[in-house]
Amino acid sequence: MTFEIDETLKRLSSRRGVKAVVILNSEGQAIRSTLDEELTKQYGQLISSLVQQARTTVATLDDQNDLTFLRVRTKKHEIMIAPDHEYLLIVVQNPQEAMQ
Repeated sequence: MTFEIDETLKRLSSRRGVKAVVILNSEGQAIRSTLDEELTKQYGQLISSLVQQARTTVATLDDQNDLTFLRVRTKKHEIMIAPDHEYLLIVVQNPQEAMQ
């Protein structure tokens, strides 16, 4: 499993425009990250909270539905979040670089 995680991290990090990749466990603790420890912790806490709120919203609107992907675009970055039952994948990219 560790090899697969490392390979995924390497593959995603090498994509054009990708600034960071963070993989969290279901409790929001970082398993792997390309960010420093403090920033990883901050992303982990905030994104985990955002995902939980989004899941609750989706379930409230349709109890037969679940969140599969979340994309947040800001002036500087685009944050793509792929939640799973065991893991949470966060990719931060600069959308201008990714399009070039």
